[in-house]
Amino acid sequence: MNWEIYFGAALLIIVLGIGKSVSLGKAGNKRRGILNSFHVLFGTVFASAAVLFLPIYNQIFADEPFQYVKVLLLSIHNTIRLFVVDGEFTIITDYITVEEGWIFTAYTLLASILFVLAPVLTFGFVLFLFKNISAYQRYVCCYFRDVYIFSELSEKSLTLAESLRKHSKKRGIIFMDVFERNDEESYEWIERAGELGAICFKKDIQAVDFKFHSKRKSMYFFAIGQDESENIDQALKIIPEYRNREHTHLYVFSTRVDGELLLTSLDKGLVKVRRVNDIRSLINRILYEEGEKIFQHALDGKNGIKEITAVIVGMGKHGANMAKALTWFCQMDGYSVEIHMFDQDPLLEETFSAQCPELLDKDYNGIYVPGEAQYRMVVHGGISVETRRFAEEIGKLDRATYVFVALGSDEENIRTAVNLRMLFERNGAQPAIQAVVYNSAEKKALKGIANYQGQPYKVDFIGDLETSYSEEVIIDSQLEAEALLRHKKWGNEEEFWKYEYNYRSSVASAIHMRAREWCKIPGAGKPEEELTPEELAVIEVLEHRRWNAYMRSEGYIYSGSPDKSSRNDLGKMHHDLVCFSHLTEEEKRKDSRVGTR
Repeated sequence: MNWEIYFGAALLIIVLGIGKSVSLGKAGNKRRGILNSFHVLFGTVFASAAVLFLPIYNQIFADEPFQYVKVLLLSIHNTIRLFVVDGEFTIITDYITVEEGWIFTAYTLLASILFVLAPVLTFGFVLFLFKNISAYQRYVCCYFRDVYIFSELSEKSLTLAESLRKHSKKRGIIFMDVFERNDEESYEWIERAGELGAICFKKDIQAVDFKFHSKRKSMYFFAIGQDESENIDQALKIIPEYRNREHTHLYVFSTRVDGELLLTSLDKGLVKVRRVNDIRSLINRILYEEGEKIFQHALDGKNGIKEITAVIVGMGKHGANMAKALTWFCQMDGYSVEIHMFDQDPLLEETFSAQCPELLDKDYNGIYVPGEAQYRMVVHGGISVETRRFAEEIGKLDRATYVFVALGSDEENIRTAVNLRMLFERNGAQPAIQAVVYNSAEKKALKGIANYQGQPYKVDFIGDLETSYSEEVIIDSQLEAEALLRHKKWGNEEEFWKYEYNYRSSVASAIHMRAREWCKIPGAGKPEEELTPEELAVIEVLEHRRWNAYMRSEGYIYSGSPDKSSRNDLGKMHHDLVCFSHLTEEEKRKDSRVGTR
């Protein structure tokens, strides 16, 4: 009997299988990869053990009818017995003896490993099954509760879940795709989920049927994984599944354009879907809650105009969104705005111009025409914050009033913000400085930081997870509530949530309305019918200036004709992107309606 051949085949199967299993488990630290790793290992042990039994049963049924059928079936049967702890090792030693030489030691050693490994895998599978059954049982107990279902266990989902639990102990918190990994972070997350009394499933969010739930209670789904493609894919599967259920909400965390397009075009039925762009959300929240600082730090200029000089350091997604937003946010009577944008990308101007063609256009940028958006944008591309050139350029901005730092990492943002305070101290400027810091613990520790002589750096650290992923921001946003009220002045609620064009436009309008009240614009905060003719004239022109800057920040350009038929939203072309005096009387009245409470 060729014991060496069968031993070699079994050994090769187990070695290759273990290698594949390990690679799947490490692949991007994906939990799904860990599950696939278990499947591969299970199949590998089964195949390797079956191969070891083949020569034994080949001897037993030698020269009998249907020999190979019996050999195959009984080899599989005996392998199955291994997994249920019913295998007998004597079947190995009865047919391969010491007289066979080295192969006896090698064969029995490999068989011993498989005899132990098989029941261990069975136990692991049973434990996996039991955990899911336990999770189902606990979910049934949440039948009469509002439930909040997260697509995965992560720092972001835990932070939001902890905020939800803080406001109510009765809510059902559910995490999906939860696997224990051999690292400290995973253990910490699972421990925090346990402290919340959360239910943990090992399955994907769309793989579990949550329809067994009181129709009167709300269900909140959060596609909140790190992989935005997976978030969108999960949303596209959840919506058809629950489209006929009332009180169902879906939050899809994605900054990608394809996510917006896919979710807009899909028939959502009764499901209320919101795409959460955490970058835009942060910028909007800063301007809505703390934007007053930008006007408070403005310096006296010529003719009684207060000058805002903003500096954006880092033109990634955060910086680009802030730069665009400041063009419309700072459209305010009595104020001027100049925005300096710094980034190490030498093609910054070309890239930014491609996104917003008219913002940097020489016909609008730095051109001050009555009734038109008024701002000046200066691009400083190809400059690293670590260079002398950066320090020299900052040294020239001795009238800087506001600084926003977003370079991609907490450490870099903190270091650069502190360095900027030093550079501005040298040129006598005292701007408000804000820097993005995700780590909540670091943000708290950095509050009120000072140097060794007790001089405060006066840096405001923003964007931490504890604030950004809270119930007040994600679910019960005051800004969103105000934006919805503004949208209802000309549309319905369904269109507000369905089309992001409406959502973003109304949010910007609500933010600017609040800023007008800070700046005491005549008529700000009044209903349209209570405005005097003078106040109405001020509001109309100011609203159109803001709208022009906002539309250009969204990438719109003038359609080339004042005729309505020239408007083309697919091409982002609008007939009203002109100064206020060129509008029809009908369009001017729209500005008074939109620009008032």
